[in-house]
Amino acid sequence: MNTSPWYRVEWDRGDNTALRVVLGVGAALVAGFAVLSPLLGVLGVTGQDGAGRTVPLRGAATVAGSGGGDGIALNGTSQGEVTFAHPDLAQRALLALPEFFSGVLLLIVAYLLYRIVRTLAAGDPFVPDNARRVRAIAVTVLGLAILRPLLDMITTGQLVLGTAVEDQVSVEATFSSGPVLLGLLIAALAEVFRRGTQLRADAEGLV
Repeated sequence: MNTSPWYRVEWDRGDNTALRVVLGVGAALVAGFAVLSPLLGVLGVTGQDGAGRTVPLRGAATVAGSGGGDGIALNGTSQGEVTFAHPDLAQRALLALPEFFSGVLLLIVAYLLYRIVRTLAAGDPFVPDNARRVRAIAVTVLGLAILRPLLDMITTGQLVLGTAVEDQVSVEATFSSGPVLLGLLIAALAEVFRRGTQLRADAEGLV
């Protein structure tokens, strides 16, 4: 007869190791492609000429090639690609900032998930720290969903300010409902963890 408390989770060492490996690989990919790569691009270490960003347009783009000699080009109709032939340090930083910001937040999520996985090894996920971690993940995901589009808007505005394409680029923030709903779902899960922790404490108090 199994006498383990209801809140104990059957989680063997193989499951725990596999999940840690998946989280580790995911964190490494995020660190490499979304954090380190943009940082190296800002520093000019990659040695690649030309950089750009997809932007919404007010109409069909009419500036192409060198863009009047300032090294900027814009091509597209309702949505286009603004490119810089030889971006300077400030332009590289503005281009990389949104991606770098997203990468850092995703690394925070990966770290919090890793801490939660460690508690699964003990078979007891319903601990106060996990409730706080899941709540922090929800806040991070919501922050990514809201702040990333705003950061795209701000940096795009600065990139095209005073250039030949300024009047054609629509500087606006485009929000997606998917990440917002995901953040709210994780927030609901955090409440489940909190209630589970409370029920566990009540059950132990009756013993």
